Amino acid sequence: MTKRAQVDFYDVVLKPDPSRTVVRPFEPGYPKGFDTGRTRTDETVDLILSLDEEELQRQLTGVTASLDENHRDVDTTLLRRFGELADRIQAAASLSPEQQRLIGAYFSQEYAYEAAALFNPSAVPHPDQSGLADGAVRFVLSLRGVGEGHVSSVTFRTGVWTPGGDLTIDAPGSTSVPPIIVPHDEDDGAVHLDCGGSRSISETVLFPTLPSQRQGIEDMRLVRFVEDDGCATYHGTYTAFSGAEARSELLSTADFKSFEMRAITGEVASAKGMALFPRRVDGRYVTLGRQDNKNIWLNLSDDLLHWNGGAKLIEPRYPWEFVQMGNCGSPLEIDEGWLVLTHGVGTVRNYCIGACLLDKHDPSKLLARTPRPVLAPSPHERDGYVPNVVYTCGALLSGRTLLLPYAVADSFSAFGSLSVDNLLTCME
Repeated sequence: MTKRAQVDFYDVVLKPDPSRTVVRPFEPGYPKGFDTGRTRTDETVDLILSLDEEELQRQLTGVTASLDENHRDVDTTLLRRFGELADRIQAAASLSPEQQRLIGAYFSQEYAYEAAALFNPSAVPHPDQSGLADGAVRFVLSLRGVGEGHVSSVTFRTGVWTPGGDLTIDAPGSTSVPPIIVPHDEDDGAVHLDCGGSRSISETVLFPTLPSQRQGIEDMRLVRFVEDDGCATYHGTYTAFSGAEARSELLSTADFKSFEMRAITGEVASAKGMALFPRRVDGRYVTLGRQDNKNIWLNLSDDLLHWNGGAKLIEPRYPWEFVQMGNCGSPLEIDEGWLVLTHGVGTVRNYCIGACLLDKHDPSKLLARTPRPVLAPSPHERDGYVPNVVYTCGALLSGRTLLLPYAVADSFSAFGSLSVDNLLTCME
């Protein structure tokens, strides 16, 4: 009988926390086809400006005290929101700072970005590896948080892992900080985000900011990408969902303090689940994708943002894969080749995690794969928002050991580790 890889599990679980909130823009509107001649924004501002000084101060004191419980720099946040609306408000420059802040408050909302779920994690080495015990690795974990309206955002955690030893997830920061969109002169379609207000990576929340992301930023696959000259950049491929259409986009950062978001173009751009190799192969960028929603494809490009063509790489073979396959994060480079975690969908839409090995010099060659799942839904980890699902968006490799962060039932996240050598012996 074919062996199944041995996974050792940690008693560490990350569950959604509705107390973690972020202040984000809000603006009411009338239903389509309902025209009063004025916008609800105009009408709401008029009502705010009709308040006498005593009532204005009462309202402002109340909202500031409420937001101060979970957020810092509240006055600055409210004034910034007012500034985003100022060009649509008559006589905006003549309003008092108190009126400006209260207008900012009425057009903001406190959003619990992980109230419903915290899942589909992806792990990469932290930019700072100083001050660690021998063998330990500090890492950054991205997660998909889901809040009201099933809107997905990206949230982060940090931790320290010692292969064969302990796993510690750092307590998240006391507040959550939204990014500031930074104007820039270049007309390259990129969106620049400043997260310098975060005191730790765990305070940063990337919620939808573009029309293409209106319904969510989903399933980020992080990778530490190293260029031929040794320079490293963290890239994250993710699915942007507008509510009607999905497309692939790219997040890039050097330090997790500032980010750049850019659209991916070409024939492959509408595919979900794109994962970037951690370096160029024969001078070209390489990704894995699932553009037919069934098989794993290999894509090559000279341009990080533009992808055409592609070739089918791996098809379902085993019963737990019969419905669909896809990658579970970016490939990991080992001596034997490219180690790829995969997902397979089988009976009653069970999602399982498997693995395969690709040739290091020619990743279009499949060398081996696991005939049995590495990880499958278990009786005590199967119930949740989407039952019968285990899934990951990227494991962390240290030496010959993998840290496997994984999601359970699209609800919460757990952790395991496994030996690369053991995993390879389970392939055929």
